[in-house]
This record gives sequence, structure tokens and C-alpha cells, in this order.
Amino acid sequence: MSIHNRFTLVRVFGAALLLVFAGALQAAQWSAPLKGGGTVTVDPDTNRATLRRNGVETPLWDGVHQLEDGSTLTIRSGTAVPNQDILRARELPKKPPAAETDQWVGAPIVGYSPCEKLVRRVCGVDRACSAAEACDPARQLLDMEQRERAANASPNYMTPASGQCQQAEQDRTFFTSCRAAGTRRTQ
Repeated sequence: MSIHNRFTLVRVFGAALLLVFAGALQAAQWSAPLKGGGTVTVDPDTNRATLRRNGVETPLWDGVHQLEDGSTLTIRSGTAVPNQDILRARELPKKPPAAETDQWVGAPIVGYSPCEKLVRRVCGVDRACSAAEACDPARQLLDMEQRERAANASPNYMTPASGQCQQAEQDRTFFTSCRAAGTRRTQ
């Protein structure tokens, strides 16, 4: 799989995650089995409680209702008084962690950049392994990093492509080290 295809796959996956999280940001509908049969459902927008039993849905009457797990649900004027379970179901999902490649953005670069190191290791210092499968993707990452750094007000700091190169450094299966004779070993 080419590096371009990998980046496309990552972008598509990221867009799908955004859609999933956007849907999850809406309050969750809460439901639980009622002792004696049926399922109680509480609408997240109105707190209206309904009972579904034998395929028929009806409003839940005022009072205290015992759920199958032993807890209770109080209904006043046709609306549920939110209990801990309902509140927990409505909590917003935790903010997803920053993408690993973004962790390094803004860190200073000392010496060779992560992408320069990757190209030197994979393609060889003297380009002895430039025909290797991973050399072209490594060079593409280096090109991206150089463009990002050039567009940056402070070009001596890491960019998202720098982070991708640091991740690529961990993938020794695809980004194998150049072992050609005469090639000096680099980090």
C-alpha cells in the first residue's frame, strides 16, 4: 500500500470518527427493564417516560416505579426525575486524545528532523537503497515535512509530518533499514 493510499485511508477513517462522535454528542436515550415486565424509555430532550410492553408504547404514570435491577424511577407530571443512571447515560463522551502525530507538533528540532532521519535510515545516507519499497514513502514524508516547515513561522519546529515520521520510525516491518554495503549506519 503506497504512502498516499495510507494517508487517504487515515483521512477517511478520521472523517468517519468525526461523524460518530458528532452523533454521540447528542444526549443519549435511556432505557431500562421495568420490574413486572416492559421497558421504560426516557426521551433525552423532554424527559418524557414511556413504557413499552407487548409491542405497545404508553406514557408511564406518575409515581415511583421499581426497575428490574432494584433501583427506582420517579415520574412527576409524566416526566422522569433523572436518576444517576440517566445522568450517566447523558454524559458527553470524553474528548478523544490528540492524534499521536500531533503530540510532537511545535517541539524544537535539533539536528536532523525526524523525516530526514527516516530517509537516511531507510534509503541510506548515500541513497544506496533508493529502490527499496519504503524509500519513496519516506521521501514523500520528508517532502511534506519540508513544505510544512517552510510554511511555518518557525521552521525549526516539528510539524504533523514530523510526527508521522516518528511513528514510521517505530514501523520497522515496512520502513526497514538500508543494509547495503558501504552505507553508514544512522539513527
